[in-house]
Amino acid sequence: MTAGATGPPDYTADEIMTVTAARSLRDGMTCFVGIGLPSEAANLARATHARNLVLIYESGTIGAKPPWLPLSIGDGVLAETADAVVSVPEIFNYWIQPGRIDIGFLGAAQIDKFGNINTTVIGTDYAEPKVRLPGAGGAPEIAASCLEVVVVVRQSRRAFVEHVDFITSVGFGDGPGSRRRLGLTGAGPQKIITDLGVLEPDPQTLEFMLTGVYPDVPVSAVKERTGWDLQVSADLAEIPPPDPAELTALRALVAAVPVTEGAR
Repeated sequence: MTAGATGPPDYTADEIMTVTAARSLRDGMTCFVGIGLPSEAANLARATHARNLVLIYESGTIGAKPPWLPLSIGDGVLAETADAVVSVPEIFNYWIQPGRIDIGFLGAAQIDKFGNINTTVIGTDYAEPKVRLPGAGGAPEIAASCLEVVVVVRQSRRAFVEHVDFITSVGFGDGPGSRRRLGLTGAGPQKIITDLGVLEPDPQTLEFMLTGVYPDVPVSAVKERTGWDLQVSADLAEIPPPDPAELTALRALVAAVPVTEGAR
């Protein structure tokens, strides 16, 4: 994307998505972080406006402060910079399930109109799927018990489907009342942040609708990449682009990732 002479620096679709996701985090929150785009956003927030954001990873690190983007939940930099390292059962039994995590940041291979996430299989036959995905990890517990959830995922018709092939992590199930019937204590997904804009649940139906778009992104383009009849908020907003400080901080995090021996 090209900026004008007096505008902000150029930025990519991934960069504005990451910056938008980072802005959803507030200083002092406890945030359970998934690897990939969610980790980029959470670490960017901590590097900019949310210095006291407490990052918690599934490997048991609490208060991690990585100077670069970790490559996995087992990246040594997380333990080296954490306030504490506890067992994985403690993370889930003491921190997540009792509702001690303010926000969970998740990715998705598939997501549907009620925010249900699939990271298990693509295809209707579980035994012989078209694609077998990495699986659940800690995402089902995060989706169930964190006080709220934000999903960060690139938007396409392949990923945004009316019904996921397999529910790995429950969003709003089949609509209002579903989470209560299932005994899920968290509020569920409150935002889906994509490379085109932001979706939020309709207060009545809980179906995700478009509430914000990035500069120069037409609503028609978002609808074209959505596998259900996407509704548009009457108060549709244009999301501000990244400012120079946000871009500088994000690019510094990416540039600081050490080059592994095999990649030389």
